[in-house]
Amino acid sequence: MFDVYRNGTSNLLVLGLGSPIPAAYSGKRWRKSRRRILKVSEEIKSAVQQQGYYVRSLRPTRALVVEVE
Repeated sequence: MFDVYRNGTSNLLVLGLGSPIPAAYSGKRWRKSRRRILKVSEEIKSAVQQQGYYVRSLRPTRALVVEVE
């Protein structure tokens, strides 16, 4: 199982169940999801196994608009 955290800037942090928040991300205010997550994608699962966590920005990236004259 996995713990899922969100913060105000629409970032997602996925950790293994009971793992502490990594020091690089401990300065931000994370809110823990109340739901238990049983299944995640293979990408997230492998990242959690390798580094201990997975971070993703949920904010859509802005499209760069270039005007051609």
